Amino acid sequence: MSVQPVSSAVGSKPRVAVLFGGRSSEHSVSCVTAAGVLEAIDHSKYDVVPIGIARNGQWSLVSVDPEQWSLRSASLPEITAGPESVVISSDGGSQELVSHAPDAMPRSLGRIDVVLPLLHGPFGEDGTLQGLLEMADIRYVGAGVLASAVGMDKHYMKVVFAAAGLSVGPYEVITDRQWAQDADACLERASKLAFPLFVKPARAGSSMGITRVTEAAQLRAAVETARQHDPKVVIEAGITGREIEVAVLQGRGHDDPRTSQPGEIAVNDGGHEWYDFEAKYVDGAAAELSCPADLPDDVTTRVRELASVAFDAVGAEGLSRVDFFYTPDGDLVINEINTMPGFTPISMYPQMWAKSGLPYTELIDELISLALERPTGLR
Repeated sequence: MSVQPVSSAVGSKPRVAVLFGGRSSEHSVSCVTAAGVLEAIDHSKYDVVPIGIARNGQWSLVSVDPEQWSLRSASLPEITAGPESVVISSDGGSQELVSHAPDAMPRSLGRIDVVLPLLHGPFGEDGTLQGLLEMADIRYVGAGVLASAVGMDKHYMKVVFAAAGLSVGPYEVITDRQWAQDADACLERASKLAFPLFVKPARAGSSMGITRVTEAAQLRAAVETARQHDPKVVIEAGITGREIEVAVLQGRGHDDPRTSQPGEIAVNDGGHEWYDFEAKYVDGAAAELSCPADLPDDVTTRVRELASVAFDAVGAEGLSRVDFFYTPDGDLVINEINTMPGFTPISMYPQMWAKSGLPYTELIDELISLALERPTGLR
């Protein structure tokens, strides 16, 4: 059952809970994303409530100062568990946060209007958090339960894309059971793909646990590296082509999704063979975004159309970044969709929208507005 739009009080600013950190290997990346958003969000328009999730899953109120969560001297920020924890009220539909501390009565932190979940990876980007918020009738920015789960799992993402008529590159999947029963058979299957291969955790992002493999002898170690992040592994054949990305933003009401100008990632010389974690988040000079990408007009139109198809195929809401390979033969092969792309100062999603006429602060405002106007429950 849907509920009516909520507000904190007549004439007050909407209360936005910015949620970051989390239990996944992308904990620190989430903190860095939050630093960018906390700095850019219009504090005169929103009452911002920063909530950090420690690696053990504890929620707590944390500093609103973005400097505390940013990358400084390449160090990675971390949320630590404290004596006081924050939970969502069990009083269904109250949209209230409650603080618990030892030897103290629970303390209400008040009602919130919307959650901005800046979590990457499992236990945040994969539908689990979204399910919790749905149960509590709390509005939130971004994709719902199913779209988040599909967008997190590189295996089922490809199944859905193929069903929607999108071109998907060759790949193999190794489950935990298959690996335990016959690892050699799994490696033989994967070695039939054309090298180089990219061995990836099926449900991780930010290039965590990914290995580029150029020969079969390297496969076993690469699979074990990926399995440190996820017992399910996806192995993709490398595709020769330019890396083209499109930022997608949900349309207002029943309007179609909006797409940015396509951007192209170019990894500069300096020790990065591909767009890895260091290039994405640490080394600001490692990669360069060209937006709009230098593409023929018909390819620009087509890649934006396909990005919209991908967004709708998984049932995304709010925002997504869709990545493609543009091959020398003129084909557009979809790589993946990211339903909660990074928002760091060098992240591609906000950069593409800024170059398409929607600056960072206005982009955050639009995402919050989209979340506030949509109903809770089935939609």
